[in-house]
Amino acid sequence: MRVLVGPDTDDLAELYAVPRTPWLRVNMVATVDGAATGETGTSGSINNAVDHQVFHQLRAMADAIVVGAGTARAEAYGPAGTPLVLVSRRGDVPEGLRDAPRGSVLLATCSAAEGLDAARDLLGPEQVLVLGSHRVDLPLLKQVLADRGWGHVLCEGGPHLLRDLLASGVADELCTTVVPRLVAGEHPRITQGPPVDVPLRLHLLLEAEGTLLGRWLTASPMGQ
Repeated sequence: MRVLVGPDTDDLAELYAVPRTPWLRVNMVATVDGAATGETGTSGSINNAVDHQVFHQLRAMADAIVVGAGTARAEAYGPAGTPLVLVSRRGDVPEGLRDAPRGSVLLATCSAAEGLDAARDLLGPEQVLVLGSHRVDLPLLKQVLADRGWGHVLCEGGPHLLRDLLASGVADELCTTVVPRLVAGEHPRITQGPPVDVPLRLHLLLEAEGTLLGRWLTASPMGQ
């Protein structure tokens, strides 16, 4: 474990370098009292300048960004400049990404998805990954992306997708930002869904302006 104070921008690429590929890391933000969203119901209402700094660094380093379609809709995602892979059992493409440049958005879905044909028409058949029958096969998704040359994958949630990635042993790393705020109220945590028990090993801890930034490695075979 490394504990540092106040990382400089020039250090972040080294501090967040991945040890090998394929590698899938998840990046999430929460308050001290565990809320993953704030007053607007989005993570954008709790993150801060320090979190933005690391958020953009992780995006710049990634070959592809994976995000749940519901999170992409709630957070008003647009094209990212890096291939964006939406995960949706319904085959749904959020409105803000329907006009994205061809090839910049992919959809990982399943054969039973209601919107499968519409997604193929919208994104192109080669951009729609059918992985599983009624649920998206997340280990297969990681392998398919690696086969495309995208070995360094960043997932930006949401909480249900993070839970499923952990449960299936696909996530190698969890990057967390804990912002120095308390919000109370009813808010989701960074994981939601049926219980999981995934041991984590703290690899790096940074502090900047009261914000804590951690790199946690999973204890699954993929995260050793």
